[in-house]
Amino acid sequence: MRLVRTLALAAVVLVLCALAGGWYLYRDLAGSIGTSHALGDNAPKSVGGDTNILLMGLDSRKDQNGDDLPPEVLDKLHAGSSDIGGYNTNTLILLHVPGDGSKAKAFSVPRDDLVDIPGHGQDKIKKAYGLEKARTEDKLAAQGVTDKGKLETAGREAGRRAEIETVRAFLGVPIDHFAEVNLAGFYHLADALDGVTVCLKKPVKDKYSGADFPAGKSTLNGRQSLAFVRQRHGLDGGDLDRTRRQQAFLASATQKLDSVGTFTDPVRLLNLLNVAKQDLVTDKGWDLMSFIKQARNVSGGNVAFTTLPIERFAKHRGEDVNIVDPVKIKQIVAEQTNPVHSTPPSAPEGSPAPSKAPPAPAPPVIDGGGIPCVD
Repeated sequence: MRLVRTLALAAVVLVLCALAGGWYLYRDLAGSIGTSHALGDNAPKSVGGDTNILLMGLDSRKDQNGDDLPPEVLDKLHAGSSDIGGYNTNTLILLHVPGDGSKAKAFSVPRDDLVDIPGHGQDKIKKAYGLEKARTEDKLAAQGVTDKGKLETAGREAGRRAEIETVRAFLGVPIDHFAEVNLAGFYHLADALDGVTVCLKKPVKDKYSGADFPAGKSTLNGRQSLAFVRQRHGLDGGDLDRTRRQQAFLASATQKLDSVGTFTDPVRLLNLLNVAKQDLVTDKGWDLMSFIKQARNVSGGNVAFTTLPIERFAKHRGEDVNIVDPVKIKQIVAEQTNPVHSTPPSAPEGSPAPSKAPPAPAPPVIDGGGIPCVD
């Protein structure tokens, strides 16, 4: 499900391209979407005009206020009850937008990578948000805070900070901006796009996600889209195959944003803006108008995707995890975001040679046309 919310995040970023000539719409959008101070004023920044955006998708069946999503919405999402999911960031993608207008790059971080989480030791990278949110709320409750809204707001801000810090340390690059959305945001956006075309190599039917699609191309509505990117049962590579599906879906969706005239269709654009207001949270300091100048090379599907590698599978506190090589991860990201000036980190002396990694899914690379077929 990691791309479920990420589609909403990336698409809303792309929609900003259409607002360059509409100051009123931009002002209305900027004043209405949720904002956060979690990034921090003193956070490291990219240089040379580049921008790194962390796209975080919460596996949460709750709205921005911490209230349960309506039962009818949960039923459409085929996502179970509001007690499922917690506050794990099951979608983590770093979107690198070069300042020179060259191809954007998207790095998918597998949700079960075992990493260092500040203040919590080693755990799955997806848990940083929820662990810190819970700890912060417990501390405030012990101090006598009982207001649900205050606890939710403080907990989410702490969770965002923890997730950003964890990903930044893991990837070794600055994070200039972030965007966050939950399941409902994806559903609303997918319907606002009037369907997204995907392609499967073979038919699938999965009772857990609700996926039921024929081989070949299909145009999916919001409910079907969620099922498509959530399915992992019945896929040979499990989560890794699901990551490739999500990447293919995102590539197709961003391409459609540009190809069907979304940026010039007032009704479609208004629908997307309403989704942004309802479901999106971004960092307070993001100057959206300045980013518009960079964002056009993300539309039309012009994005190269990379799934960051894992070394092997293991158990940690009774849970399945991905063992990763932090040095290798940093080197891959550095080489692809700044191949001339970056100095990849070196492994400590005496470090063991990495074990053979499980096969990673081949990423879809869409250059203005074509729909990749996936498993």
